[in-house]
Amino acid sequence: MERTGPPARFSGLLAAVSAALLVAGGLAASAPAAAAADTDLARNGGFEAGLDGWSCTGGSGAVVGTPTHGGSSALKATPAGSDNAECSQTVTVKPDSTYTLSAWVQGSYVYLGASGTGTTDVSTWTQSSPGWTQLTTTFKTGPATTSVKIYTHGWYGTPTYYADDLTLVGPGGDPVAIPATPAGLRVGTTTSSSVALSWTGSTGAVGYNVYRGGTKVLSVTGTSVTVTGLAASTAYSFQVTATNSAGESAKSSTVTATTAAGGGGGGSGLPTHALVGYLHSSFANGSGYTRMADVPDSWDVIDLAFGEPTSVTSGDIRFSLCPVTECPNVESVAEFKAAIKAKQAAGKKVLISIGGQNGQVQLSTTAARDTFVSSVSKIIDDYGLDGLDIDFEGHSLSLNTGDTDFRNPTTPVVVNLISAVKTLKAKYGDKFVLTMAPETFFVQLGYQYYGSGPWGGQDPRAGAYLPVIHALRDDLTLLHVQDYNSGSIMGLDNQYHSMGGADFHIAMTDMLLTGFPVAGDTTKLFPALRPDQVSIGLPASTQAGNGYTSPSEVDKALNCLTKKTDCGSYTTHGTWPGLRGLMTWSINWDRLNNGEFSKNFDAYFGG
Repeated sequence: MERTGPPARFSGLLAAVSAALLVAGGLAASAPAAAAADTDLARNGGFEAGLDGWSCTGGSGAVVGTPTHGGSSALKATPAGSDNAECSQTVTVKPDSTYTLSAWVQGSYVYLGASGTGTTDVSTWTQSSPGWTQLTTTFKTGPATTSVKIYTHGWYGTPTYYADDLTLVGPGGDPVAIPATPAGLRVGTTTSSSVALSWTGSTGAVGYNVYRGGTKVLSVTGTSVTVTGLAASTAYSFQVTATNSAGESAKSSTVTATTAAGGGGGGSGLPTHALVGYLHSSFANGSGYTRMADVPDSWDVIDLAFGEPTSVTSGDIRFSLCPVTECPNVESVAEFKAAIKAKQAAGKKVLISIGGQNGQVQLSTTAARDTFVSSVSKIIDDYGLDGLDIDFEGHSLSLNTGDTDFRNPTTPVVVNLISAVKTLKAKYGDKFVLTMAPETFFVQLGYQYYGSGPWGGQDPRAGAYLPVIHALRDDLTLLHVQDYNSGSIMGLDNQYHSMGGADFHIAMTDMLLTGFPVAGDTTKLFPALRPDQVSIGLPASTQAGNGYTSPSEVDKALNCLTKKTDCGSYTTHGTWPGLRGLMTWSINWDRLNNGEFSKNFDAYFGG
C-alpha cells in the first residue's frame, strides 16, 4: 500500500511531503506457546491504568471505555495527516532471547511492532478490521540487547484505531537502575553566542540531558556539548542529567558561564529593531519599478532582488538593473551606485539577494562553489554592497537520501553552500551582513519531516535549510523566514497553524527562538537562535503574496513575542523584547499600498 502525506500546499513548491512507502508483512502465523518461565513484560497492556507507561505521538492517544476487548478500558488513537498516532513503550529484555508480541486491534491499517531488537525489527498489520482482531509477531533479541520498543500505530490521515490487551511474553530482563548523577561538569570555550560543556560519564547511561536555567535544551549521547544560540555578555547556568530506559538521574551541580561581548553575526550598525525589504531592482513586477534614491527612509536593510545564475548548476551569479523596455524610469548604473552610497551614509545596509522564485541555484560541485564565491564577490565589489541575502527557493536545496542529521550534512549542494558563505564571510570580515529568507517548508516543517526520511519517500527538500542555518548561525545577521505562501505548519504545541493572522507568526517565530527536535528526534535538537537574529517575514499587501496579515494582527504578533500579551490560544516558550523586527516582500508593493506596512512598523517601534 502507498499513501501520500498531508495535503497542504506550498506556493513555489512542486509537491507536499510524500509519505514513506509502506513496507509491512501480513498477519503472522500463530506463535508457539510460551515457555513456563516466560512472563508478560508489557506494562499496562490492557490500558486499565490509563496511558501509564505509554507515550503517544502528537497527543494522539486516549483511553476509552468502549469498545474494549477485555476489561473496562482500551486505547483509542487518532492519526492525523502528518502523524500516524504511534503509541509505544520501552521494555527491558534479555539478550539472545525469543519474545512473542501480541495485541487485539480494531480499525483500518493498524500496526503492531517492535524496534531496537538488535536483530531484525518486526511489524504486522491488518488492512481492515471492523471487529477485534489479534495481531501477533515474534522476534529474537541481539547478543547485547537489553531493551526494545514495542508499539502500535495507524496510518497518516486514516480513521481512529483501537488496541487492547497487548502482551510481550518472554524472559524478563534484568532490572535497569537509573544512572548516577553526572559529576565533574565544567565549562570550556565560550564565545559571544556559545558555551562548551563537558562532564564525567555515568555508568549505565545511554544519554544525557542538558539544562540551561533549569530548562532542558539539549539531549546528547556523549559527555560534551556546545550550547549555541546564546546572547552576548550574558550569564547562564547549566546542569546535566544521565538517562536510560529506567529514567533520569538527579541534576548535577550547577556551573555558570558568561558569554563574550559582540554577539556574532556581523552586520554591526543595525538598529535595535530593523525593517527589511526587498527592492525589485532587476525587474518591474506588477508593483512597478522603484529607484534606489526613492526608497523611503523607513527601510534599514534593502535587499536587491535578484542575483540569478547563468544556469542552475553553474554557480555563476549575475545581477543587472531592470531593462528600460520593462522599467522606463530605471536610473543609470552610476546613479544606482551613488544612491546606494547615500543610503549607506544614512546608516542603511544594502545587500544582494541571490535566488528568488525563478533563480534556482544548486552548488552541486566544488567548481560551482568557487564560481559562486567569485561571482558574488564581483557583484558586492562592483556595487559597494554590505553583504548577502540567501533566498534559495524551489529545488535549490534538497537533501540526498541518507543525509539525516542537520548537524553533519553530507549533501553536496548544502555542504558547498555553507563553505561558499563561510569563504565570503572570511573575505569581508565582521561587517559582512548575512541574511536568509527561506520558506517555512525548508525550516519549521523540519519539526515533523527532514529530507527523504528514515525510510525514503518524503520530499527531500523538507527542512533542507536547517543545516545551512545551523552551520552559519555564528555568522548569521538575520533570519527572516517567509511566513507567507505557506501551507499549514505544525507548531511546538503540536497543532497546525495557518497563514493570515497573528497566531501563525507567533507559532513560527516561537519555534526559531525556542529550538525544536528535528523530525521529532529529541537527540537532534535544532538550537534556538538569538532574538536579535530573527525577523518575521510578511507580504506587504494582499497583492504581494498569500498570507497577508493586517497591521492590527501584526501588532498582536509583536505584542505576544516581545511582551507576552495578545497571544491568543498559543503559549510561547519565552518573551523576547530583543526580536529584531520585520521583513517584507516588498518595498515596491508597500509603496503601491501607500506604505501601510512600513508606516505600521514605524508607529509600533517609534521609528
